[in-house]
Amino acid sequence: FKKQGNSMPKFNDKLLDELLKDYDYSNPNPELILGQDGIIQQLRKRILERALKGEMTHHLGYEKSSKDRYNTGNSRNGTSSKKVLTRDGKLDIEIPRDRESTFEPLIIKKNQRRFEEFDDKILSMYSRGMTTREIESHLQEIYGVEVSPTLISTVTNEVMPEVNEWRNRSLASTYLIIYLDALVIKVKDENQIKNKSLYLIIGITVEGKKEILGLWMTQNEGAKFWLAIISELKNRGVQDIFIASMDGLKGFPEAINAVFPKTQVQLCIVHMIRNSLKFVSYKDYKEVVIDLKKIYTALNEPEARKQLDLFDEKWSKKYPSIARSWIKNWANIAPFLTYPDAIRKIMYTTNMIESVNRCIRKITKNRTIFPHDEAVFKLVYLALRNLEKKWTTTIQNWKTALNQFHILFEDRLKF
Repeated sequence: FKKQGNSMPKFNDKLLDELLKDYDYSNPNPELILGQDGIIQQLRKRILERALKGEMTHHLGYEKSSKDRYNTGNSRNGTSSKKVLTRDGKLDIEIPRDRESTFEPLIIKKNQRRFEEFDDKILSMYSRGMTTREIESHLQEIYGVEVSPTLISTVTNEVMPEVNEWRNRSLASTYLIIYLDALVIKVKDENQIKNKSLYLIIGITVEGKKEILGLWMTQNEGAKFWLAIISELKNRGVQDIFIASMDGLKGFPEAINAVFPKTQVQLCIVHMIRNSLKFVSYKDYKEVVIDLKKIYTALNEPEARKQLDLFDEKWSKKYPSIARSWIKNWANIAPFLTYPDAIRKIMYTTNMIESVNRCIRKITKNRTIFPHDEAVFKLVYLALRNLEKKWTTTIQNWKTALNQFHILFEDRLKF
């Protein structure tokens, strides 16, 4: 085959014709090409063995049967068999040896039993929620490869340094909006099964891109917990956060304002509506929805407060807890009403981060209990890595929102 510039080599058509000369096109059998003993696997084996022989020639400095071997003091010494796992199954490879045992092959290193592409396949299945037993069964069924649970754990554990590096990486200096949400996961801790909350923060950059800032886990949230997280964000390079949208996380408003005093906290309106409607009977449901909508779609904060008072007057006897909750949290509900429409649409709800958490729930549902915190971080990180690959576009109508941010935060928004 020939090298095509910087691209992969291209096979000569004559070579392909030679490989397929005995293939029966009238009775095609894909196994003869793609199977464990098919043409592709045989070709992979032969190419690897030929490359290893070339490495040995380079190591010794002479071709096989050359008279030069008498002057080197070292020579070829047969081969040793080795089973190597690839993404398409296992290969039995003959590894050349030399008499002085100084040959260190590069294409298949000593003690290497699998190619990175095989590890990538395990990680891909693991990141999509397959359990160790399911991965083991799948590899056996599809590729005829037997792998132990220990090997799968070893492969997936190798990603932990990457996880820790990602969790401690430097962040952008400014995020226009951050979204916070949590989901509950069962984790074994000190020989007890505990419900722990996994917290996720997504930030919107000045460029309008979504970015997952980190993962944290705790059993009890509070101002002290949130202060540690917000301080960590600052230590990782964050200098300013304009708006923080969240769903009533205990102690968070106090903590973020202690570190970033200019940050505006916004309660998720969608969550407020959902929580309010839990108390409403079917008969009153539509009417209550209409009256609540008058509050959060008002033109400004005074008008919204007027609609809230009217709602309280109308429904307080039947559903007293609804208006009481809105009034209690009004300071963190009302802020979005002071912003233009383009900014309102992206700050009044945490739906963006909730959709991410739905994806996480899909890949964690097969594991009723995690053995430790690291197992949670490992799986969720791999799932988020897959998800972030799809985030190639900016937030909808971002240019309009950015122009409005620039007008409102001219002294803080630097380009």
